[in-house]
Amino acid sequence: MAKIIIATSNPPAEHELKDYTTIGRMPRNTIQILDRILSKVHAQIIKLKDGQYVIKDLGSLNGTYIQGQRITEHVLSDGDEIAMGSTLLRFVSEEIEKPDADVLVSNDGVASQIHQTIAAEGAGNFVPESGISDTNVLRRDYERLRVSHEVATYLGVQTELNTLLKKILTKIFEIFACDRGIIFLPDSSGNMRPSVSKFRREDDEEENNIVVSQTILSNVVNNKEAVLSSDASMDSRFNTAKSIIIQGIRSTMSVPMIYGEKLLGVIYLDSQMATGAFSKKDLQLLTGLAAQAAMAINNTNLIKQIESETKTRAQFEKLLSPNLVDQVVEGKLTFDQEGQGTEVTTMFADIRGFTSMSENMEAKEIVKMLNTYFEVMVDVIFTYQGTLDKFVGDEIMALFGAPVPMPNGAKMAVECALEMIASLEVYNTARMADGKKPIAIGIGINTGEVVCGALGSSKTLQYTVVGDPVNLASRLCSLAKPYEIIIGENTYNQVADYFDFEVRDPVSVKGKAKPVNIYNVLGMKVRKENTITFTHRPQ
Repeated sequence: MAKIIIATSNPPAEHELKDYTTIGRMPRNTIQILDRILSKVHAQIIKLKDGQYVIKDLGSLNGTYIQGQRITEHVLSDGDEIAMGSTLLRFVSEEIEKPDADVLVSNDGVASQIHQTIAAEGAGNFVPESGISDTNVLRRDYERLRVSHEVATYLGVQTELNTLLKKILTKIFEIFACDRGIIFLPDSSGNMRPSVSKFRREDDEEENNIVVSQTILSNVVNNKEAVLSSDASMDSRFNTAKSIIIQGIRSTMSVPMIYGEKLLGVIYLDSQMATGAFSKKDLQLLTGLAAQAAMAINNTNLIKQIESETKTRAQFEKLLSPNLVDQVVEGKLTFDQEGQGTEVTTMFADIRGFTSMSENMEAKEIVKMLNTYFEVMVDVIFTYQGTLDKFVGDEIMALFGAPVPMPNGAKMAVECALEMIASLEVYNTARMADGKKPIAIGIGINTGEVVCGALGSSKTLQYTVVGDPVNLASRLCSLAKPYEIIIGENTYNQVADYFDFEVRDPVSVKGKAKPVNIYNVLGMKVRKENTITFTHRPQ
């Protein structure tokens, strides 16, 4: 996940970037920075479709600087330093490290018979004490145990796979007299690809290329065997192995990294200087070390899987809201098709003049505008524990009290509506700085007994609420003028002590025989113990 690090704070503060992020002094920015030189809404960072992030200065007085140069718009690169006022920010992106060397797997026609092989199966097992009659076996097992302990201590717990692989090679170079080493990992198709490499001598590293025999690599992968080739350049069996002859390779060791039954990778070592650089004992030792490495890789992969699932959960929460996801994960909420009756406060928020606004916009621009607008609004809804029901065009439908009961749902809904309009001011500041028209919304809220549950077919279900109170909330939304919050009488009766209102004339709405009483929310009541006022309408 890409991040912005505020380097000048103590300690440095990290903020994960969203698809749409604003930076400035106002508290409703995604990232608020209390720097008097910054503008209220100083800059915005937007994630592009290709995964890159672009930063835009929003016409700030004192400017935004990248690497010392003032910018209006800039595609961010990993490590970019961003200066705003007296604040220094750093952009950090996820980088995929490339292999340390150019590795070519050569299909050189080497005969399949190889000098020495050891089956990987059982490589990590030890002979029971009662079965030991040879002290050499005891010494071998002790050495394997010692090295395994040393490697496990050295590797520790790594959350970054590339770092783990480099540490594995570093430890291997301490134990074995190898000149070069490569760790291969399987790609999505199961083919072995070089991931990291290491050189013992600097002059080898300058050449920055290694050629590996396809025959040797295939033998390790297909048979899950550790392969030792002593004095390969002199062995008649390798007469046609161009990759070995050209590089003067005299000894190689290749071992599979296996966890359970799964092949996680291959460790390849070679020596260019020494004849018979590796022995059978070395092969046995490297095989044991590979088993230890496989366990470490598996643990790292599990950590990555958990992180991935966490990210997936986070994405899921963007659609369903965190409280709904928690209920589903914990098994407290099931999506049956029977439905349950409960009191729910329903909110509808709709962009005013959207049709006329969109007439002069391209489809891509409309989608982009809606996505950034929804990002801001949904964040506010989730902050007030609301559940996002659905998007209908430019309209948002949110619930307070379903699927999780909320005793103060009506109050939370109205507070949420006020905050949505206040947050819209920040969003509009960024739009106007880009030369775009501001967005105005109207909100309708109503409380009442509804039926909530899974609606749809057996193949596709959607959690929602139905009932007359929901329909009335939608009608009230259509009555709301720009920046107005219109609520029904049931909602008013529950929140009258907390907010100031303008009583409107009763109106006739579709589906109601009699006119209904409606109220326009003006803001929070000013209390003696708290003199802070909340103004939600732009001036």
